[in-house]
Amino acid sequence: MTQNNIRRLWASGKPVLNGWLSIGNAFTAEIMSGQGYDSVTIDQQHGFLGYDALAPMLQAVKASPATPMVRVPWNAPGDIMKALDGGALGIICPMINTREETEHFVSCMRYPPNGQRSMGPTRAVFAHGADYGKWADDQVIALAMIETADGMKNLKDIVRTPGLDGVYIGPADLTLGLTGRKYPTGFDREEPEMIEAIREILARAHEAGIKAALHCGNSAYAARAIGWGFDMVTLLNDVRLLATGAKASVDQARKLIGEQVADAPAPKNTGY
Repeated sequence: MTQNNIRRLWASGKPVLNGWLSIGNAFTAEIMSGQGYDSVTIDQQHGFLGYDALAPMLQAVKASPATPMVRVPWNAPGDIMKALDGGALGIICPMINTREETEHFVSCMRYPPNGQRSMGPTRAVFAHGADYGKWADDQVIALAMIETADGMKNLKDIVRTPGLDGVYIGPADLTLGLTGRKYPTGFDREEPEMIEAIREILARAHEAGIKAALHCGNSAYAARAIGWGFDMVTLLNDVRLLATGAKASVDQARKLIGEQVADAPAPKNTGY
């Protein structure tokens, strides 16, 4: 079976740089996954795509060395198992709030007797090898998102769930959950209480012997997070890269030809 590159990097003590795909298009996935990311995640929760787009995107990612992951819409067995059957080697599950929800998520990731995953790796067996069924439990990665007040309250129990490989912090929702509308929404938190919460999640995960990942809005913050000890950081997604790059190109052209720069809003740091 294909070795999960994320596990290989973690075993050697190296952090993982993760890309993020929100546009439901195989060509976009092919372009993004070929830019040197260690892994790329296809976002089915907030991304503009469904399973019919997910399948060819997973095929497109296969053309690169990047490990394919999926953020599923919810903690639902059908969504998790179909993403794995389609070839995902990692699943990020949103809005995990309790130990029981974590156990349910983890059980969907592994075959009996380790879990409740149904046998039927439709594409995965072709993408990752004929022995997929034998080794899949050891290679797939389960990441539970910590992004709510309940998730923080139950953090110690969540991170000690057997079979959980790591936690993934969604800082936008975490800020809303912990502070309401006190601060603007966004990723790269600078508020002392939010940095404290983020670093507490990191510490609790490592104490439990699992990994911690953080969704970031720029490369500088991602490097800072790695300095704190994070094992995976997600960089800008395809939507924001496209919007930022396009606006910068237009603004530069207008400046060079002497026109007033159009008063277009800058891309917002508010979503995935």
